[in-house]
Amino acid sequence: MSASRLREAAGGGGIALRLGPFRVRLVTRLPALLDTLQRLYAPLEAEIPAGIHDFHVQVNRPGGLRGRWRPQALFLLDGEAPFEPFPEDHAFPLFEWGLNYSIATRAHRYCMLHSAVLEKNGRALILPAMPGSGKSTLCAALMHRGWRLFSDEFGLLRPESGELLPMPRVIPLKNESIDVIRTFAPEAVTGPRFPKTRKGDVVHVAPTAESLARQQEGATPAWIVFPRYRPDAGCRLRPVPGSQAFVRLSNNAFNYHLLGETAYRALTNLVKACRSHDLQYGELEAAVKTLDQLVP
Repeated sequence: MSASRLREAAGGGGIALRLGPFRVRLVTRLPALLDTLQRLYAPLEAEIPAGIHDFHVQVNRPGGLRGRWRPQALFLLDGEAPFEPFPEDHAFPLFEWGLNYSIATRAHRYCMLHSAVLEKNGRALILPAMPGSGKSTLCAALMHRGWRLFSDEFGLLRPESGELLPMPRVIPLKNESIDVIRTFAPEAVTGPRFPKTRKGDVVHVAPTAESLARQQEGATPAWIVFPRYRPDAGCRLRPVPGSQAFVRLSNNAFNYHLLGETAYRALTNLVKACRSHDLQYGELEAAVKTLDQLVP
């Protein structure tokens, strides 16, 4: 799709973005946002297809004098602004943050785990997002060593079937992790560096072509691994009792308390179906090899 056609569609009826089970309709007149979207999420749909969209989103300059003197970008979900504007040159991180908010607050037909999820040979690996885990860096490394990305942020679990669903989106790398992945996977497609965000410098890594092409293919959960990055540490995988894994997952789910018994049953079945481990690692290549050994 040409840049001019993309801008015309986005500024009019909007463009469609498929994210696994969700469809997002985006209206924007910010060229830099569109350029980054086209690089990291291609192909984008220029026409709004018939049917229902889960999220109707706008990212544009707010009105008023303030937006003229200091260009800003405002995220709207169904016409409402859930948070304050960002600097306009941070429109793409704002869009991603806004999508996280939209999904976490509305997609309650799924039990949503705050986890990265990847797949190999039809079986899914869950990497819960605990503080200090190095989860995003490990997720990007696995994606570039033959694992299919489901998500870096959301484990979408169907309560009725126990299946995990893909929602491949960009992986945000922060600060030192940016150069780590550029060295580990120089073939990775990345967006621009966004300095001085609320989490430091951020660069987004695009999903692999396979991850995008197969985003309608779910997988059976097989492993729950709680990663912990420690500089200069050896790589060690240690079993975790199911009861402990359940507590950690439930405390780290977006909507466990909202779904109540449905979430309790879904996570109970998930833990029973998976082998759970703690992973301590200090070097990415060793961590990837260790996790590859889980796959039969």
